[in-house]
Amino acid sequence: MRHSLLSIAITLASLGTGLLALLYPFFLPALAQSGSGGMRSGEMPFLMTLLLSLCLLVLLFEVQGQGEARPTATVIALLGVLVAINSALRFIETAIPGPGGFTPLFFLIITGGYIFGGRFGFLLGALTMLVSALVTGGVGPWLPNQMFTAGWVGMSAALLRYIVPHKTIGKQRSSLKRAVLALAIFGFLWGFLYGAIMNLWEWPFIAGPEAQSWQPGQGMWTVVQHYAVFYAATSLVWDMVAALGNTLLILFLGAPTLRALQRFQRRFSFQVSG
Repeated sequence: MRHSLLSIAITLASLGTGLLALLYPFFLPALAQSGSGGMRSGEMPFLMTLLLSLCLLVLLFEVQGQGEARPTATVIALLGVLVAINSALRFIETAIPGPGGFTPLFFLIITGGYIFGGRFGFLLGALTMLVSALVTGGVGPWLPNQMFTAGWVGMSAALLRYIVPHKTIGKQRSSLKRAVLALAIFGFLWGFLYGAIMNLWEWPFIAGPEAQSWQPGQGMWTVVQHYAVFYAATSLVWDMVAALGNTLLILFLGAPTLRALQRFQRRFSFQVSG
């Protein structure tokens, strides 16, 4: 019970902090009118400190985990390996740009979160963005929000276990196929959702056509309409490529990757007898 409550508290802390960081400009119009540059840069140290503290808490919680299959330190080592692989992929992506919007980063975040659970997925997403930003020089005031959002991708991937239990994919071929299909649809949806969430980081501060901009005092429905127009004009095509990239990678590489990750999970866990 205590373990479950701590897990829920960590999840709520991640969601609450990230949503507050993204949405507070909509509730503080005086700050929003001051412009994006200085303000957004000024909030980065606080958010980074908070986010890295949260990641450390999750890491400690993972190592101290209890239950039927208690994770060992080798799971944390695997996390480091997957983060390193993703960071190398982002470096290659930066050096040799692919089609606009396409990125291979979310493939391992999604599959890792599905096999190893929400906390592991959150760490994999958040740390991938942090380390890859350091490798590629992509550090900026947007980084904490990238880390939160990528962490949510990995965390939410664990919800697919309720549709296709991850423990069955190594025993039933049909279960593995269903898992790959579910993850492919999940990756397709997150291709759009990641872009839509990240746009909120800057949209309140962008001066543009009235039909695409946010102004203090607008009603909720007007805000949604204006953002939909802005998103369609600026991000829809880009995110479509990202969504298709996620889907194709999972469809073609998902099955062997899931089997490999599940083998690691079995070897890196041991049973705790009562």
